[in-house]
Amino acid sequence: MKEQIARTPSQIGAAVRRFRRDLKLSQTVLGQRTSLRQATISALENGEPGTELRTLIDVLTALELELVIRPRTKASASTIEDIF
Repeated sequence: MKEQIARTPSQIGAAVRRFRRDLKLSQTVLGQRTSLRQATISALENGEPGTELRTLIDVLTALELELVIRPRTKASASTIEDIF
């Protein structure tokens, strides 16, 4: 799996979706692994507002991913959007 840069909720959601699909997991199975509803997984993947940080961390943990905080690169948001 390749590292991804995400700056917006929709980019984070798209990255989570991509990693979930790479692992061949359905939203339902991921929800079972995190004790979250499938609708909650869907909302996170769609970048909907109101997703709790705890929810994101639980999903990342279930996907064996981690959140890395680092200085922002010089790439524009639109350039990063092209990745998705």
